[in-house]
Amino acid sequence: MHIPDNYLSPATCGTLVTAMVPIWTVAVLKVKVQLKRQRETLPMLGIAASLAFLIMMFNLPIPGGTTAHAVGGTLLAVLIGPWAACLALTVTLFLQALLFGDGGILAFGANALNMAVIMPFVGYACYRLGQKWHHPKVGLAIGAYLGINTAALVAGIELGLQPLIAHTASGAPLYCPYGLNIAVPAMLGAHLLVAGWVEVGFTLLVYQFVQKVAPTSLYQTAPKTSQRRWLGLLLGLAILTPLGLLASNTAWGEWGPSELKHLLAQQHLAAQVPQGMAHGFHFQALFSDYAIAGLPVSLGYILSALTAIVIFGLLIRGLQHDPQPKN
Repeated sequence: MHIPDNYLSPATCGTLVTAMVPIWTVAVLKVKVQLKRQRETLPMLGIAASLAFLIMMFNLPIPGGTTAHAVGGTLLAVLIGPWAACLALTVTLFLQALLFGDGGILAFGANALNMAVIMPFVGYACYRLGQKWHHPKVGLAIGAYLGINTAALVAGIELGLQPLIAHTASGAPLYCPYGLNIAVPAMLGAHLLVAGWVEVGFTLLVYQFVQKVAPTSLYQTAPKTSQRRWLGLLLGLAILTPLGLLASNTAWGEWGPSELKHLLAQQHLAAQVPQGMAHGFHFQALFSDYAIAGLPVSLGYILSALTAIVIFGLLIRGLQHDPQPKN
């Protein structure tokens, strides 16, 4: 679901990142208020960002030769609140794009809208309805499934609109070459059939874990007594991340130019990739595809996961050391 650069037109990218600015502003203000009430929420932000990062490294094979992954958007919204989840997922997506080349730099606004706004807020709304009807786990499961699939639907629409809004005088697409009739079913199919159910399973498992290690802290805080257990969970997931390499194909809509050219030729759609993609913005991340030069791919995966945990931990530690007013 990470839309790469050059699949969306510059106008689309600019519109979506502009739309995200007021959302990020409100999220910061909301979380500041939340932190004043419960300062212990701050370490949970780092835990949540790390958790989402790790979840997204476990790629799953999808019928048809592509892959997809869970995200954890609903889970994060339930753990720390939807606005805090929005910030945690935003930081996660930014790190993925900047350091690991997972998702585009210019497409950052689109990816944030899909995975840091739509997914957690849809999922959290379902969870709250479940609470109201005294079936929180049912609401959580429905929210996890609907959240990721709603985000996939919107991503499919964003991609599928490109041939309509960005094309040459002859009608040839400049960016994503697949219209709504292909992009929407492709994105939804992968998540309705596989990724959505994995999202539900992972969400319920971690929810159960939280209720055991910190039964009174759900949504608000991660007490120091439970933080070591959280760290153990994160380290365990980091060690297991090479399992994501078992799904070796590329997710739909995330192909590189050469791979897309081959696909278009196979499908008798075009001999070349769209002009805007071929001559667009190409950013080379330091550890592209979670690989580290000179190391086995599996070890690169583990080190990338550990690096993210350390970065999020240092970021939260820096925020915790902000000077407090003295009485």
